[in-house]
Amino acid sequence: MKSASKNGQRTKTLPIKVSNPDKVFWPEEGYTKLDLIEYYEMVFPFLAPYVKDRMLSLERCPDGMLGECFYQKEMPKGMPPGTPGKRIKRSDGSGKITNYVVGGSLATQLALANLGSIAVHIMGSRASSPRQPDWVCFDLDPQSEKFSDAVRAALYVKEGLESLDLVGFVKTSGSRGIHVFVPIRVGPDADEVLRFAQEFVARVAGAHSKELTVEHSIAARGDKVYLDPFRNGFGQTVVAPYSVRRRPKAPVSTPLDWAELKATLDPSSFNIRTFAERLKGKDPWKEFFKSRQSLKDAFRSVKAL
Repeated sequence: MKSASKNGQRTKTLPIKVSNPDKVFWPEEGYTKLDLIEYYEMVFPFLAPYVKDRMLSLERCPDGMLGECFYQKEMPKGMPPGTPGKRIKRSDGSGKITNYVVGGSLATQLALANLGSIAVHIMGSRASSPRQPDWVCFDLDPQSEKFSDAVRAALYVKEGLESLDLVGFVKTSGSRGIHVFVPIRVGPDADEVLRFAQEFVARVAGAHSKELTVEHSIAARGDKVYLDPFRNGFGQTVVAPYSVRRRPKAPVSTPLDWAELKATLDPSSFNIRTFAERLKGKDPWKEFFKSRQSLKDAFRSVKAL
């Protein structure tokens, strides 16, 4: 079906009907809801492998930068008929069931954006095997506003992974931090993967204790970069590669080549207005899913870091 008009012009065909397409989500830049939706249509061939068969947690911001956001795990009303879902028993002991949206189709992604879901939050496992992740994620969170601090931390993490013969892939978080992903072969339970991630970041932080920390308390971190392993817990999520963030300039969580990771890099330079040009270049994560690695030896070796 046709989307509604934008600036008086009829837009290209979209698989959903867009409500309030001219609603401004980023007032300083003038970006609208339709700009967001058209970005996701453009980038979906690249995003799709990372959301396919994954349960999504929704961060809905119906007024963009101007209003409040709320989190939602239950599939919202108004999704396209036949939207895939996955029913999971809650871990709070209540016995209640949450019906998650499962990603993988363009119509699903655009419908979520139409409901104000700016960011795409994904689990580290597929809905078909929810307790068995197919990657390890390290979330590097600088306490300062200096992206260069996160860059330095990421290089320490890369060094630690290489000592275990593991290959990591790096991306901007779309905010001030950095994510490092390690694609793994399906097998270990989420609890095992989390324990590995905790042990790994503890060793890396211990080797660079003046700059890095694993302190869970924000007050105790000082100005160090926090190495967060907890994105690997069962049911936890992380922002997907190619996801837009609700931040000034509408930045995109962007897969990088390690050679691009420099202290001078401005992560907000990757945004919904500029990203079409970036897609013309080489995909630095092209080999991601072909690079699945066993954690068997790394489990044993991490204690020797």
